[in-house]
Amino acid sequence: MIFQRALQRELVSTAGAVFTTLFTITITVMLIRILGQAAGGKVASADVVQLIGFSALNYLPIILILTGFITVQLVVSRCYQDSEMVVWFASGLSLTRWIRPILGFGVPIIALTMLLSLMVTPWANRQSAEFRQRFEKREDISRVSPGKFQESASADRIFFVEGLSGDVSRVQNVFVNTVKDGRNNIVVAKEGTIEIDARGDKFLVMSKGRRYDGVPSEPDFRLMEFERYGVLVTADSRAVVGDKTARALPLQTLLAEPTSYNMGELLWRLSLPLMGMLLMLLAVPLSFVNPRAGRSANLIIALLLFVTYSNMVSFFQASVARGKIPFGMAWWPIHLIAILLIIAMFAWRLNVNSRFHPMAIWARFKHTHSAGRVAR
Repeated sequence: MIFQRALQRELVSTAGAVFTTLFTITITVMLIRILGQAAGGKVASADVVQLIGFSALNYLPIILILTGFITVQLVVSRCYQDSEMVVWFASGLSLTRWIRPILGFGVPIIALTMLLSLMVTPWANRQSAEFRQRFEKREDISRVSPGKFQESASADRIFFVEGLSGDVSRVQNVFVNTVKDGRNNIVVAKEGTIEIDARGDKFLVMSKGRRYDGVPSEPDFRLMEFERYGVLVTADSRAVVGDKTARALPLQTLLAEPTSYNMGELLWRLSLPLMGMLLMLLAVPLSFVNPRAGRSANLIIALLLFVTYSNMVSFFQASVARGKIPFGMAWWPIHLIAILLIIAMFAWRLNVNSRFHPMAIWARFKHTHSAGRVAR
C-alpha cells in the first residue's frame, strides 16, 4: 500500500511536468501557425484565441496518450537507474505487480482521452470550421486592412484601401485589380461600399473613379471614368453551416451513416483510448535500463514505437476510408500485435534466468565464439 501511494504521487507529479511541456510546445506551434494565418488574411484576428483553443482540444488526446506513455517510461526507468528494482526483485516481487498501480494511474487518462476523441474533438472541429467559414463568407472588402494589399478568397482579385470611414463596410481610396481570362481589370476609386441586391448577391459599389482594362504588355488598354461602378464580391449569402467532413461529425452520425469515410473516422476515435492503455502497459517492461548506463536510448525507442503505432493506426484508418479493408477486419490487428508485444516483453523480463532468454543465448554464443578463438 505504501509503495502504491508513493508510486501514484511520483506518477502524478511526473505526468504534470510532461503534460505541461508537451502542451506548451503544441500551443506555441499552433500560435505561430494561426497568427501567420491571421496576418495573411486567412482568419479573423479577433478569432485567434478561439481557434487556438479549438486546435488545442483537437490535439489533446494525442498529448494525453504521450503523457501517460512517457510518464510510465520515466518513472520505471528511474527505479532501474537508482537500483530500486534490484531491491524489488530481491524481495521476491514480480514485475507484474506494477500493472495494477499503473492502470490505476492510467484509467483517468484513458477515460478523458475517450471523452475527448468521441465527443469533444468533433465539436471543436465543427466550431473551428464554422469560425473559418464565417470569415470566408464575409465581404472581401471588409477583410482588408487599411494600407495593406489583400488577396480575395477566389485568388483572382487584389484589394488595397487607404483607410476606413466610419463602419467597416465603407472604405476610402480603393484599388482593385482583377485578373480574368488573361486580362487585367484595374479599378481606382475615391470610395467604396458593400451593397446587397434583392437576390442576396453582394457588390462592392465604388464611386468617382477610373477603370483600366487590357492585357499586360499590349497597348490596347481602355480607360473609362465612372461615377458609380459595381464589382460582384459574393454570388450569394448562404449561411455558414460548419464542417461536414467525417472528422467533425458526432458519434451518433458516424454510427447512423456507416460510409467508408465515417467508419475510418470511427476506427481512429476508438483506437486512441486503446492505444493509450496499451502503450502505458508496454512502457513497464520497455523501461529496463542498466544502472551504469543512461536511459535516453530507451526513451528514443519508446518514441519510435509510439510513432510506429500511431502511423499504423492511421494506415488502417485510411484503408477503411478508401474501402480497401472492412471496418471489422481493420480495427483490431494493430492492437492485437501490441498486446502480443506486451506479453512477450513481460515474459522476457520475468524469465531473465531462463536458458532460452535472449541475453542467455547471446552470452552462450559469445562464450562459444571466444572458446573457439582460444583453441585456434
